[in-house]
Amino acid sequence: MIGRGAGPVRIAVIGCGAIGSLYAAHLARVPGVEVWAVDRWAEHVDAIESRGLRVIGLADFAAPVHARTDGRDLPVCDFGLVATKALDTRAAVEGTRVALANAAVVSVQNGLGNEEVIAGLVPRVIRGSIVTAGAVMAPGVVRYDAPGNSWFGPFEPRPAPMDEIAHLARLLSEGGLPTLALEDARGPQWTKVIFNSATSPLAALTGLPVGRVCTDARLRRQVDGLVTEAMAVCERAGIVLLHPPREAVEEAIAEAYDHKPSMLQDVLARRATEIDVLNGGIAAEGRRTGVPTPLHDCMVALVKGLEKSWSG
Repeated sequence: MIGRGAGPVRIAVIGCGAIGSLYAAHLARVPGVEVWAVDRWAEHVDAIESRGLRVIGLADFAAPVHARTDGRDLPVCDFGLVATKALDTRAAVEGTRVALANAAVVSVQNGLGNEEVIAGLVPRVIRGSIVTAGAVMAPGVVRYDAPGNSWFGPFEPRPAPMDEIAHLARLLSEGGLPTLALEDARGPQWTKVIFNSATSPLAALTGLPVGRVCTDARLRRQVDGLVTEAMAVCERAGIVLLHPPREAVEEAIAEAYDHKPSMLQDVLARRATEIDVLNGGIAAEGRRTGVPTPLHDCMVALVKGLEKSWSG
């Protein structure tokens, strides 16, 4: 059920990093939409609540967003949008379960497996994939760096109905973030996961940005090998990719040569990475479908070993 009578459509945005902030701000400027954001960063939350959420970069506007540090303070919502790190998915959604008790909830997170966690906690789940990028510049201020479509579809084991998915997609599109509602959104999700899994761990392990990873001859052989393994998994699982992953690699060389992916940023800050839902997610699907993924297993082992070295 969408909406509560004549009231606004309420949307909970869980996690107000760059992506969550961008989606919250764009949704909040749609007439008839009320956005409630939750994040642990108190200074960011206070700025959003008092002055609104400011978007700079590719757009320039401020939008009124209700913000809280505790998910228990959110009202009952019609939709939820999860934008936390994968490691925080369960705790974040559990913290907002009352608000999401009858909501359709979409993940706009990296990797594979987030929807499975969400499906254990809420009634209806949407599979999401995005290419939008940005950065939080100051409390209450997010920079919009890279545009691009989003793709939403039903998460097969516990799906939201297509009318809800299409409604949320229309609201995001109206707010300025083009979003497509698909019957099967695995293709866009896996297209992004394959690119990230083929480039991010190598960047994290070497300290090199994406463009340098993809143009170094020896590293490029590893990139291509990781892509080949993942495509074999997709073929066995019946997943039709949005476009060839190697095209995304060439686009990254041309358009994001100096970009430091989030996994490299995590390593530089000595934070736990999302390797388990990227290469680990591909390896898990490989085991399920009977496709060997030794290169992806290797990336998981190496990055996990690097993380372990930080604790001595």
